[in-house]
This record gives sequence, C-alpha cells and structure tokens, in this order.
Amino acid sequence: MLILSRKADESICIQRNIVVTVLEIDGDRVKLGINAPRDVLILRQELCDEVKAGNIEAANPPTQQIEQILPSLQEWLAERKHL
Repeated sequence: MLILSRKADESICIQRNIVVTVLEIDGDRVKLGINAPRDVLILRQELCDEVKAGNIEAANPPTQQIEQILPSLQEWLAERKHL
C-alpha cells in the first residue's frame, strides 16, 4: 500500500488519466474529488465488498437447495445407469 500525505487542494495522479484531489478536511472526515474517464468504475469500498459477497453467494447455492435437488439427481443417475 502506498501512503501519501496531502493537504486540501492537493492531488495525486493515477495512470495519468485519474486525478484524486483532497477538497476538504473536516475533523476525521476528508472529502475527495475524483476526475476519471467515464468508463472507469469508482465505488466506495463497502459497496465493492457487498458486490463481491453477493457474487460469492450467487455462485454457492445454499446447502438447503442442494439437499432438495440431490434426491432427484440421484434418481436420474440411477435411471441412466440402467440404460
């Protein structure tokens, strides 16, 4: 992790096309301005975490659903074995 110190109205550049500017510092809160191309997705970390968790949940169906499907699958496999 790169750690930089910036004051209000100071910026950092990322890959020449993204500029992050400290707009205001108020106690423990910092307001940032981000200038980036429209095709660059910018999300707060907590939203990224929610999307990631949702993707993992969608890729791993709950055990209850698997248990409901399993008997049908076993029956189908048994029928195929006898063919």
